[in-house]
Formats: sequence, C-alpha cells, structure tokens
Amino acid sequence: MRREIPLGLLFSVTGTDGEIGVDALDGARLAVEEINSDDAWPFTFKPVIRDPNDSLSAFRRYSEEMLRDHGCNQIIGTVTSSSRKEVIPVIEKYDALLWYCCPYEGFEACENVIYIGSTPNQHIVPLFKHIIPRFGANAYLTGSNYIWGWETNRVARELITACGGEVKAEKYIALGVEDVDRLIDDIETKKPDFIFNNLIGTSSYAFHRAYYALGQRNPCFTADRCPIVSCNVTEGEIASVGVSELAGHYTTSIYFENQPGKESRAMRDMAREKLGADRRSSTYMVANYVAVKMLAAAIRDCGSDDINAVRANLHARRFDTELGPLQIDSKTNHAALRPAIGRFDGKHQFDIVDAATELVDADPFFVTFEAASFAKEVAGLRSQRSKKHLRVVK
Repeated sequence: MRREIPLGLLFSVTGTDGEIGVDALDGARLAVEEINSDDAWPFTFKPVIRDPNDSLSAFRRYSEEMLRDHGCNQIIGTVTSSSRKEVIPVIEKYDALLWYCCPYEGFEACENVIYIGSTPNQHIVPLFKHIIPRFGANAYLTGSNYIWGWETNRVARELITACGGEVKAEKYIALGVEDVDRLIDDIETKKPDFIFNNLIGTSSYAFHRAYYALGQRNPCFTADRCPIVSCNVTEGEIASVGVSELAGHYTTSIYFENQPGKESRAMRDMAREKLGADRRSSTYMVANYVAVKMLAAAIRDCGSDDINAVRANLHARRFDTELGPLQIDSKTNHAALRPAIGRFDGKHQFDIVDAATELVDADPFFVTFEAASFAKEVAGLRSQRSKKHLRVVK
C-alpha cells in the first residue's frame, strides 16, 4: 500500500485575488491528482485545502492547523506578499517548507521558503528593458497599498531615474478598491510615456477598464501610444479585464500559454481536458503544478518529506518543467527562471515579443544588479531603434 503524505494547499479562492487563487489551487490539484493516480509513485498526497479569503489572521491560523493538526511538512500557497509574510513565522516555528509560486518584490530569502516566483531582476528589469526604448522613460506608477506595490514601485523608480526618466506620479489605492477615477484623471493630466500597474485583482481589472474608456475619448492614451505594463496580469484574468480593454498592453511572466515546447503544450491540453475546454493555463496555475511535481520528485528520490532532505535534493538538481528548465539556488532558495514579455493580441493570447534565451539567476537583494549598466544597455537599445527608423530624404 502506498504511503500517504499530507500536503497543505493554502490559497484564497474568494476575495480580492480570488481568480489568481483559483488558478493556483487548480494547478496544484492537477499535479496531486496526477501523482495519486499513478502507481509508479511510491506515495500519495493527501491535500489539506483551506481558503482564508482576504483574512491575514486566517492565513496564520490555517497554516498552523495544517502543520500542527494535520502533520504537513510542506505548504504550497499564498499569493500576496502580505499573506506570505503572515505565514512565514508559523512555517519557521514548525520548521516546515512553504512553496511560494508568485512574482514578488524580492528583498527576502528564508531557508523555510522555496521561491518559484520571479524577483525584480526577473520581471521588472526585462520588462523595462523592452518598454523604455520603445515608449520612453517617463512613467506613472500605481499599485495596491501594501508591500508588493511599495517595493515594486521603489525598484521601478530606481530604474527610471537611472535611465534619465521621470516618475510623473506614484499613487496607491487599498486592496480591492475599484474606484480608480482619480488615478485616470491624474494620468490624463500628467501625460506619462507608460503606466506601470501594480494593482491586484479586482482593482487592476477596474483600472484597465477605466483606462480603456480614457483611450476611447483621448487617443493619447491608447495602448499603442501609452501602454499599461504589468508584472502580474495573466491569461487567467483576461475575461475579467476584458479583451478590448487588455488589447495592446504588456505583461511579463515566466510562463505564457502559447510558449513553445512539448511540456507547455501538454499543460495547455491537460488544463482544457481536466478543467474545461475554455480554461486558460496561466503562470499561477503552472508554477503551482510544477511546485507539487518538484516536491514529489524530491520525496521520491530521498524517501522522505523531511524538509532538510527535500531542500538538499532541490539544490542538487535541475528540473525540466512546464516553465522550462528550472534550478533552485542553494543560498537563497530562489529559482533561476526564463522571463518573457507578452503583448495581448486583442483576441485570446499574449504574443511573446521578447524572451530570455537562458536561465536568469534570481538576485532577490539586487546584489549583482547595477543601475548604471542597465541604463547604458537601455540607451543602446534606444539608439538601435532610432537608427532603424531613420530614412534618407533626397
């Protein structure tokens, strides 16, 4: 008889970021189902699933319940940085592992957390390297009023300033708020080159819809002239944002549904088969699917879900995954990833307009990053684009 291993799955599938949570939970459950139905695995996972809604105290309470009462050594979950930070002290108390699979603001490394999501050098840096040479360096920064928005915009400000640009404004609204009229009015007044959107969930969807309405009445604010760029808008949110409202805007991700590769195609097909023909696979779904499969492979190899054995196994290998090749750094527990830039085609997918050709090591504390070098590289790209647009007039 196969051994049963409890596994915590902790996601808000209701509330402000519920759509992201649904994608993340479904990805994890797909992997659990796959492992449990295959006798080649010497164990099964017994998922312990909780939905904290938007309650940080519930995140803390449920994580403790999973570790203390259900015997979980591993929890896969949390989406927002505030929920992750609420759970980490509990994870450390019980010496367990939290698997965090979302893009985040960096400046953290915990030995009890495996970070599958991208850090600023894997999302903001490649995004701005693509956007600034094409649109300019003057940006309007907005975000949800918590650590993700604050810290991500702080890094954005550093990059913009290094490139000689200007932050036209930096504005925040509370999580879940959909009243974005003052932001739209301010953007119309400030006239930035692009908008960097760090709003979460329902706030982001409302912002996109309101900005589309602005573009309808003022052509200076259409996506081809002044785009919204983001690190956290995915295929799973297209329907909530709106196809027309999202058309032409940019996002960066470590996974896009239409990226090449047999693993990616297999993930797309599985999502549609298991979750419905219209279901999209997003980075949140795929990263959490990958996390469960990585954990399972580590447990199989070392014969235990003991966190020291699992962590050592993760550090010693390279994984071929639906995200592409993936490595976990032994010093920071962060994944080396391949970021890409997507532009929504106005129909059904993000066209990949730029992508890393090799794995990019996570640099969560910006130890190796140099703003001056980044600015020089961006200036070179701007120069190349200017030359391409020059023509001889006789």
